[in-house]
Amino acid sequence: MKTYDVAAYVWPAYTGDEPRTRLFWEEGMGEWQTVKNAAVKDCGYLWNRKPLWGYVNEADPQVMSKQIDAATEHGVNVFIYDWYWYDNRPFLENCLNDGFLKADNCNKMKFYIMWANHDANYTWDIRNAGEFDTTIWQGAVDRKQFEIIGNRWINQYFSKENYYKIDGKPVVSIYDLNNLISGLGGIKNTADALKWLDNQAKNNGLAGVHFQFVRWSGRVTNMSGVDADVKEFDPKLIEELGFNSLTHYQFVHFTDIDRDYTEIMSDVTKEWDKIKSEHTIPYFPHISVGWDNNPRFKEFRPGIVKNNTPENVEKALMLAKRFADESNVSLITVNSWNEWTETSYLEPDDLYGYGYLEAVKKAFSK
Repeated sequence: MKTYDVAAYVWPAYTGDEPRTRLFWEEGMGEWQTVKNAAVKDCGYLWNRKPLWGYVNEADPQVMSKQIDAATEHGVNVFIYDWYWYDNRPFLENCLNDGFLKADNCNKMKFYIMWANHDANYTWDIRNAGEFDTTIWQGAVDRKQFEIIGNRWINQYFSKENYYKIDGKPVVSIYDLNNLISGLGGIKNTADALKWLDNQAKNNGLAGVHFQFVRWSGRVTNMSGVDADVKEFDPKLIEELGFNSLTHYQFVHFTDIDRDYTEIMSDVTKEWDKIKSEHTIPYFPHISVGWDNNPRFKEFRPGIVKNNTPENVEKALMLAKRFADESNVSLITVNSWNEWTETSYLEPDDLYGYGYLEAVKKAFSK
């Protein structure tokens, strides 16, 4: 019987242990502050979801031990941690380093890193969330910083027994190719930097690095508030740069999400087929649970996924499973484990309970 790796993205902001988070969430509980304080809009719209597990500190190993059990019991066996590097140092590493990796059962599941190398603005601070053009920290880095980052990944994560690997190579996903290329000084220099990291991993006893490209589309931009305009990249260029696979991060990056979930899935499956026809490297099918980032803003933000019930998400996961079978791949990525303020999460809430986790279990137990 075929086994599948269901990998859920983790937004590591539900902790106050990182001092710099106080810039956005002064109450000292990370972005739980935004979830807890979601307010009625002028138009009367109210987002008022509540986590069944409470506003827990996800940098606490005991908290993460319980979450690991819940995830693996329902078929989620990989966490993809959003990983940040701002102002020459890491940001929001606490949930991974102090929570997940120190949990007594962390070896029950795999993990890997998605470098969220986009610029940071005031989107995370509801007091100034509309100031998209104000950059607090830049996500692009030069070659010197890239090598510091690469060595940190190798020494701190890639060598872990439960780091997720494909063909023996630790996987690292790159969110913003624009920023990667601009920071490293062009396409040729970017290819050279990725080759350096691959060789550096080999020099440290690893099989190399599996580079995963996060695919976008220029049709929908900056719905999240942190995403800049995205250039379309030629599929051959992606492979020439050294990427070994691709997936998505969110449906919002390539289709109109302001409609019924079942309509969205029709476009999603067409996107999968298009990617498969364009690329020679494998595509790992992606499922987003939903989208609504009104908690982060004072004014109403249009663009809300409708009818994304656990039943419909289960059907979407079954489509991803079928595509994976037809494409001879076993990894499916999901947005996300805990993107509460974008309303795309598997963690149980007061609306559906454990419904989304049960959807994963049902889809992959069939």
